[in-house]
Amino acid sequence: MRKVGLGVIGLGVFGQNHVKVYAEHPEADLIAVCDIKEELAKSTAEKYGVKYYVDYREMLENPEIEAVSVVTPDFLHRDIVVDAAEAGKHILCEKPLATRVEDAESMVRAAEKAGVILMVDFHNRWNPPFALAKEAAEKGELGEPLYAYLRLNDTIYVPTKMLSWADRSSVLWFLGSHITDLARWLFNSEADEVYATSSMKVLAGMGIETPDSYHYVIRFRNGASATLENSWILPETLPTIVDFLAEFVFTEGCLYMNPIQHGVLRKFTKDTWSYPDVMVGPVEVQGKFIGFAKESISHFVECVARGSDPISTGRDGLAVTKILCAVEESANTGKVVKIT
Repeated sequence: MRKVGLGVIGLGVFGQNHVKVYAEHPEADLIAVCDIKEELAKSTAEKYGVKYYVDYREMLENPEIEAVSVVTPDFLHRDIVVDAAEAGKHILCEKPLATRVEDAESMVRAAEKAGVILMVDFHNRWNPPFALAKEAAEKGELGEPLYAYLRLNDTIYVPTKMLSWADRSSVLWFLGSHITDLARWLFNSEADEVYATSSMKVLAGMGIETPDSYHYVIRFRNGASATLENSWILPETLPTIVDFLAEFVFTEGCLYMNPIQHGVLRKFTKDTWSYPDVMVGPVEVQGKFIGFAKESISHFVECVARGSDPISTGRDGLAVTKILCAVEESANTGKVVKIT
């Protein structure tokens, strides 16, 4: 069995998930980790018995590393991805690929020129409800797509306590990239135009200059449309940080999803109650990590090891970036924006 030498750039909450998966995957050989916070990089490296770097460019010079994960904040992907591609490394980039169309285009060009894999981690494509929905749609069980509604929101904990860089991004990029990809993927069509509104009151009042929410409609070239909602100002009293609902309507059927507060496990103690994560992951069960967020990362390892194409590509990431940039423009201008 061939093992892929891997490095992880960015060791925040989700970067640690990449490290966990690579450390366990039978076709992966975790070589090194990298973060600008040296203590974090050093402690993570010591935990897994690997090398560490504070400069990703030095990591890219390591010939043992064949592929890297880029798990830095939304707006810091471009240079790392382009440099990694030019260094001949295969790349798994966290979503969104980029927050500007020009950046996403340059990343895709660099990967294609270098002949390396560029996968975008739209891990909800591995989320069982959506994966089963895609299968049903492809089998023709539901008829033709008509419309969808998707809501993916966070509590205010995320922009005020979890992310130190919320005012350098937005809920549109942090959450909207997930559901925009799902709508495009399940409807199997490119977007034609968008109309959007946004609100900016709660977080701005707290000194965090980023929109509270976005509401937007995407019309696809096949005639289907999707209404999407993203907010990250919900109260922290919710039983989960994430609020996620979706429905897809076709000419001969419909699909309803509740991926987070599904109630498969509800935990009550004398002081609190919660819906523990049993599906997203990586969640440790019997000493092993499970969950669809693990499966997408594992998929990248397997694509590199076996020379196969990933389910979510750099081109998919570029398409989502184009849509979300159009959403921002529409929200700012109040006009319908065509996507070219």
